[in-house]
Amino acid sequence: MADAKMKVNIIAPDRTFFAGDVSFAEFNTIEGIIGVYPRHIPMTVVIAPGVLKLKTDEGEKEAALHSGFAEILGDSIKMLAESVEWPEEIDVHRAEEAKVRAERRIKESAMDQNRAELALKRAVVRLALTKK
Repeated sequence: MADAKMKVNIIAPDRTFFAGDVSFAEFNTIEGIIGVYPRHIPMTVVIAPGVLKLKTDEGEKEAALHSGFAEILGDSIKMLAESVEWPEEIDVHRAEEAKVRAERRIKESAMDQNRAELALKRAVVRLALTKK
């Protein structure tokens, strides 16, 4: 299985984020972290905020992946992502400010609690990825 590859296409609203062959992919879903090797059973999952890991011939790549859907087939993964960014694309200052705002909203108000928690998760993922 070491030589087995699968096609991965990750589409964001503003661009094709990644298109290439990988031997392994790992990302968060609403049901937990999933690791996918070639010949994985077919399934569709809902993406949750987290770190996307892709193992390519050039090495491991990581990105901040936020919300979307993934279709996993035996030889491919297709992702439609609400937002996805490489570490060098993340504005650390902006992510830190978003984290502070989200934490404040969670403490101060019961309104939009889910939205604030999602914003906090996104900020934490971005910051974690930039500190590696």
